[in-house]
Amino acid sequence: MANYDDAITMTSDARKLLLVVDAPSLLHRNHHARAHTRITDRSGRPAWALHGMLRQIIESIEQFAPDAVIFGLDDRTASVRRDRYPDYKAGRAEKDPALVDQLERAGALLDALGLATLTPPGLEADDVNASGAAWAVRHDWNCVIITSDRDAFACLSDHTQVLRLINGGINGSPLLNPARLFAMYGVAAHHYLDYAALRGDASDNLPGVSGLGEKSAAALLAAAGSMQAVWADIEHDQGRAVTAALDALAQENGVRRMGSTVVRRLRAPGARERYEFNVEMMRGHEELDLGLTPEIPGTPGLLPLDIDRVSRVLGFLNVEATTALAVRVLTGDPASAARLRS
Repeated sequence: MANYDDAITMTSDARKLLLVVDAPSLLHRNHHARAHTRITDRSGRPAWALHGMLRQIIESIEQFAPDAVIFGLDDRTASVRRDRYPDYKAGRAEKDPALVDQLERAGALLDALGLATLTPPGLEADDVNASGAAWAVRHDWNCVIITSDRDAFACLSDHTQVLRLINGGINGSPLLNPARLFAMYGVAAHHYLDYAALRGDASDNLPGVSGLGEKSAAALLAAAGSMQAVWADIEHDQGRAVTAALDALAQENGVRRMGSTVVRRLRAPGARERYEFNVEMMRGHEELDLGLTPEIPGTPGLLPLDIDRVSRVLGFLNVEATTALAVRVLTGDPASAARLRS
């Protein structure tokens, strides 16, 4: 479950807070969760995914009280990763046209509200997540990433937490920091990319190293410390030190020894190439210019927003309760919702 006391603790020092929202992730989840509502906007176009995403973000803003918010979007016209690997994300079911329509309208809707969006050319919202976390470190801010995608776990640090949306919405979702990630997966946050590359990602059609799964990947990193050390030992000493470290860890935990099996799989033809390819494909781009200018009041991404703009844009989605909530939360005016209804 989300623990917002942790967010308050994290921001109790002088650091400001950046909220980074994986918009496509939220739109996909809300499309499937809310399709039964058949909510349409005032022009009659489907709006349930857009409404659900905005409702969750408004609730998150109310809980976390961020100083700035940025929404990451996927470039739907080009993909650097697909150019590199044509089978990237192959096998996914074709998207419902109603979802596609809302994905294509999301950026314009958010921009109209006065919120900051970024659609990086050839890249994805995951890259905005990574760049947001890196921006927070450079500017000595804190960061909360809101997503349902585990890739964001690689961004966890003393500056960044991840609210991973699952069933139950905002209040029923876990707020993860490095300690909680380790408790859940047995993997340090700074090793999560290595862990994911070893394990693979079926949703992106990226196979892992053959024969290695989540448990063996986590054990390998816990025993050896880093994949750099693992590959060096395999190259120079046939993996003897890695084998011994894995077997010692197994003995300590009272489980079956697997050192020689894991090393054999790592030494198999193509194993290292597969791992390195996955790292390349999975690594988020941290260098994107977010366009945030916190020193200039009223620029996109900063709160509060203009009350007339919020009421007009959200009103088009045709859900009065959400419009009233948005006006109250996003404009910073507690009396504004009452005025809106009068």
